[in-house]
Amino acid sequence: MSSHPLRLPRFYPIVPDADWLGRIVPLGVKLVQLRMKDATPGDVARETRRSLAICAEHGCQFVLNDYWAVAIDEGVDFIHLGQEDLASADLAAIRARGIRIGISTHDDAELATALAARPDYVALGPIYETKLKVMPWAPQGLDKLASWRTRVGSLPLVAIGGLTPERAPAVATAGADSLAVITDFVTAADPIARVREWVNWARN
Repeated sequence: MSSHPLRLPRFYPIVPDADWLGRIVPLGVKLVQLRMKDATPGDVARETRRSLAICAEHGCQFVLNDYWAVAIDEGVDFIHLGQEDLASADLAAIRARGIRIGISTHDDAELATALAARPDYVALGPIYETKLKVMPWAPQGLDKLASWRTRVGSLPLVAIGGLTPERAPAVATAGADSLAVITDFVTAADPIARVREWVNWARN
């Protein structure tokens, strides 16, 4: 964990490739995650290099999902790990490079595992039902989010799963510092307009 408290932007989009990142970061996005599932490290490295250049140009914090060895090789300063990836990650090597770490959690045991790794933020989800993938966890809801808020203290808390601009105020009030969003804008009829809506909400 960094010695400086982390303040996360309220809107945290997650995208599958650098093309998406290039479309939305110029709209005022200040935090973005690249999440490439089942890709080769070489492909991830290429997309990461493109993404880092875009983020540097627009003053956006880049986060790479899971591929921590690529993050080290490419000079990424922030990664997000799921529980399985956390179990196999070389945390000492990651910390030696000064890389910040966010960790996914879905239940009490996973929260304990995450906190033991001294993360820079923890994510809880799904808050609402999500259509992105079949989840073994039921929707966590706002009460669980509020409970997590109390348990993690000052550690930044990210909410994910089924989030929309309409639901955002209640999720933030329940204790989320940042809202991670994928499906809501990726599947929108006008993704750019939807991202602008999120960016405007995050600025208020």
